[in-house]
Amino acid sequence: MAARSKARKRALDVLFEGELQGLPLGGTLDERVAAGDPPVNDYTTALVRGVVEHQTRIDELVADYAQGWTLERMPGVDRNVLRIGVYEILYATDVPDAVAVSEAMSLARELSTDESPAFVNGVLGNIARDKSALSA
Repeated sequence: MAARSKARKRALDVLFEGELQGLPLGGTLDERVAAGDPPVNDYTTALVRGVVEHQTRIDELVADYAQGWTLERMPGVDRNVLRIGVYEILYATDVPDAVAVSEAMSLARELSTDESPAFVNGVLGNIARDKSALSA
């Protein structure tokens, strides 16, 4: 698995773990970095901090584009995979949109329900399509 793919998976772990513990989004990042087991690389940290920094806008977009689904109703893995994907599409200028979508689908395929990859693809694909309007 490529380094950035591992970093995305670790970022998902950190975001999901914090939610399970009832902490603010990314609330376990500093603890995971300090523990160092497994190591938390710089891209994982950038993803988690970026999602936290832009959470309001990211969650707004996910809720708008996930037609018929509220954030609370989504599986936690899907919600956090979408957050990472939206962050990469809108704010990580060094990640092509297609890569962000593909990586998010891969995480959903590996860690969530059978329907999740198609759901993630639909939401992120539409956000990527509308990126220029959303970034304006």
